[in-house]
Amino acid sequence: MNKIRAAITGVNGYVPDYVLTNKELETMVETNDEWITSRTGIKERRILKGEDQGTSVLGIAAVKGLLEKTNTKADEIDLLICATTTPDMTFPATANIIANEIGAVNAFNYDLQAACSGFIYALTTGSQFIETGKYKKVVVVGADKMSSIVDYTDRTTCIIFGDGAGAVMLEPTEEEIGIMDAKLHSDGSGAQHLHMKAGGSRRPASHETIDRREHFVFQEGSAVFKFAVTNMADVSAQVMERNNLTGDDIAFLVPHQANKRIIDATARRMEIGAEKVMLNIHKYGNTTSGTIPLCLWNYEDQLKKGDNIILAAFGGGFTWGALWVKWAYDPA
Repeated sequence: MNKIRAAITGVNGYVPDYVLTNKELETMVETNDEWITSRTGIKERRILKGEDQGTSVLGIAAVKGLLEKTNTKADEIDLLICATTTPDMTFPATANIIANEIGAVNAFNYDLQAACSGFIYALTTGSQFIETGKYKKVVVVGADKMSSIVDYTDRTTCIIFGDGAGAVMLEPTEEEIGIMDAKLHSDGSGAQHLHMKAGGSRRPASHETIDRREHFVFQEGSAVFKFAVTNMADVSAQVMERNNLTGDDIAFLVPHQANKRIIDATARRMEIGAEKVMLNIHKYGNTTSGTIPLCLWNYEDQLKKGDNIILAAFGGGFTWGALWVKWAYDPA
């Protein structure tokens, strides 16, 4: 019997309608379009507006579209994992809310938190349930409403983040396609450089924490940049090397969309040209868990069955990793 692998059999994305441009940010904080673009590659980002609009709104839209594209009934889903840093609430899990709203009544579901690496962590986790033969249809969602934890008076962070979600369907295959290899890492010593100071059990919300603006993303940009450039590039190259892949074998690098300079460094380390790098950072900014599935959604019509792609991410924690995926289907 051939080995069972988890194949991505469909992908869909969703971003809110509201576009927050660099020009609008100039009216909110001391910055300008040239400064933002030259340092990050970002021109605009999408923002989810309205009362009681949480991350689940993004995830629900992404998954509904995925089910429609793959001709899947909601009650056929066995497992739904939502990678998110911005859950609707501490509990229940945002995955519970998404599953309920789409009618996935038979799906075991839960959230996974690994910051910007969340989607590749969740994809690797979901693939295990397929490979063991336990489940036949697993949905992996990457979704974040980063605007809910961004301080729009802090020009170092508010320019970076946006809101969005993407989702993929995993199904079993005995062909030589699907998720072929993964290498994941974490280093808790990096927490000091990228975190949210208050709102957890260590420092619950209080008048003092709110007054000190401690419920927003805190980032030491230079330290994070240094770690991200090195580790995201190295782990991508390591996955290629241990599978005897060269830059010529790779159809696309699918990098986490945090900063174009980090993306460029990763591509150079892998020895692949810019034409093989998926980019949407200029349109959406950093949507954290949403960046990689949104890239797959944007580039889906350029992917062919058997294409080798490398998914790579780096996030708070620190967390990082890379996956080698052989694409499972041709364009529609």
